[in-house]
Amino acid sequence: MVTEQVHIDFRDQIFRNKIKSVFLFVLIFAVFLVLGFVISVAYDPSLMFFIMIFAIIISMIYLVTGYYYSDKIALSSVSAKPADPRLHKQYYDLVEGLTLASGLPMPKLYVMNDNNINAFATGRNPKNAVICVTTGALEKLDKKELEGVLAHELGHIASFDIRFMTLTAVLVGMIAIISEIYLRSLWMNSRDSDSKGNIIFIIIGIVLAILAPLLTQLIQLAISRKREFAADATAVRFTRYPDGLISALKKIDSTYSENQSSEKKKIPKALAPLFISTPYKESLMNLFSTHPPIKARVSALERM
Repeated sequence: MVTEQVHIDFRDQIFRNKIKSVFLFVLIFAVFLVLGFVISVAYDPSLMFFIMIFAIIISMIYLVTGYYYSDKIALSSVSAKPADPRLHKQYYDLVEGLTLASGLPMPKLYVMNDNNINAFATGRNPKNAVICVTTGALEKLDKKELEGVLAHELGHIASFDIRFMTLTAVLVGMIAIISEIYLRSLWMNSRDSDSKGNIIFIIIGIVLAILAPLLTQLIQLAISRKREFAADATAVRFTRYPDGLISALKKIDSTYSENQSSEKKKIPKALAPLFISTPYKESLMNLFSTHPPIKARVSALERM
């Protein structure tokens, strides 16, 4: 018996995944507030104040660096070079056509020397966006496949995904810093307390400080996976042709199975979430993966 696939409207797919991303971000913020409240009750609130100030300073440095220099850091890490309008005419023409169709400004185009098929987008906003593709993508993808990949990257740019994920990373980083400082302070604080309520909050604080960084990291990865689904759906909105991206993803999947070890050397793990697909395969029901399984993405695209 053959089951009929349920059709998915790409607009609904985009909306649902964005709503889920926002909900997960709010969940991270809720963990941040609960952790701060418990620590402030367990200890003198002034201690929490100093911890918060320190965490905010460190996080703001990360935020400013990531916001203004993310494109330069990413391009330098993979030794990317500006694309040549003459040598990479199809690349330029496809992006130009997609930007005209989507109303986005033309991003800067780069190429990284890598025989595997991949691409990424970065930049703090559409006016300062960058798209980088591998030489393998330019050589091995046909016109429709390359258009699908580029539309996916423009989908990230249109949705301000780099900004959103940077803010998420900052919040997750603040939780990690606060948890670390709190746990270390327990060894240095010799204050005695006869308050059972205070002891209970100290214990709750320890549990939260251990679990909160892991929980928020898992939520951050879940947000990343939702943004990939949304970018796939946005690519369909831009091209009105899901088959190109479907075919490209299938080629990427087969490339990874053949050359996974060499691909890992080309892509720093810290930058893997930026790419259209990551070679760093994770286990445990995909909980620790920045990307959804390619088969799941293809299945969603085939129903649009």
